Amino acid sequence: MKKRVSIILIYILLIFLLLICVFPFYIMIINATHSTQELYTGLQIIPGRYFFENMGHLTDSVNIARGFGNSFYVSILSTALSIYFGAMTAFGLFEYKFKLKKLIYTLLMVSMMVPGQLGIIGLFRLSRSLNILDTYWPLILPSVANSSTIFFVYQYLNIAMDDDLLDAARIDGSTEVELFHKFVLPLSKPSLATMAIFNFVAYWNNFFTPMILLFSEEKFTVPLIVNNLNNGMLQDLGAMSAAIAISILPIIILYAVFSKAITEGMMAGAVKG
Repeated sequence: MKKRVSIILIYILLIFLLLICVFPFYIMIINATHSTQELYTGLQIIPGRYFFENMGHLTDSVNIARGFGNSFYVSILSTALSIYFGAMTAFGLFEYKFKLKKLIYTLLMVSMMVPGQLGIIGLFRLSRSLNILDTYWPLILPSVANSSTIFFVYQYLNIAMDDDLLDAARIDGSTEVELFHKFVLPLSKPSLATMAIFNFVAYWNNFFTPMILLFSEEKFTVPLIVNNLNNGMLQDLGAMSAAIAISILPIIILYAVFSKAITEGMMAGAVKG
């Protein structure tokens, strides 16, 4: 009886936590179906009938399709670069022994504690000197040195990677580049999938850096375009809510695609450990 009561209490707690997590998304979707006048009256918890009208106001006010295209371009390229070069750096730290290895790892850890916004002035001045302001390059190129990806993949390699496997591949004639592409990348799939989700979400939601480095409205990403709706004394809350609701769809789809790979990889790592 005590065990059954404990299980029931655990389920009640989990359901409560689930509701806390889901409620903001529910309200966000509900708000997208109500008019601006209704949203100004207070919290809405029942679906409305103004979603398509809000979408019409949204498309009339801003070019949301172009914003999605810009965000996809920046987010996909940045995520791909961060995953590839992050895994390559993690492999180098994991496999090779050299004098400055501990120092580099320490600097990597320290860099994770420094907010990226502190370097925006230096990034702006560097971009201006290279004549790449108002382009996507200063948004994409810094992703090559993503310390969080390097750290996460490095920790995963310490658990999942077997040195004997790499030594056997070397004996068979594999080069270091082939080792990375044929063994490290496939075996690191769970960690790479996890970081792909985190990085894509971070780049997709990035507002501060594009706001500083982009000036042309046709190059604006989704967060900047949504911010453009926030003007005047009477804001179009319906259009803003619709824009926010559709802006999270790529994130949900990305997680749905990679969640199985993450779960399988974590289970495999646990069995190996």
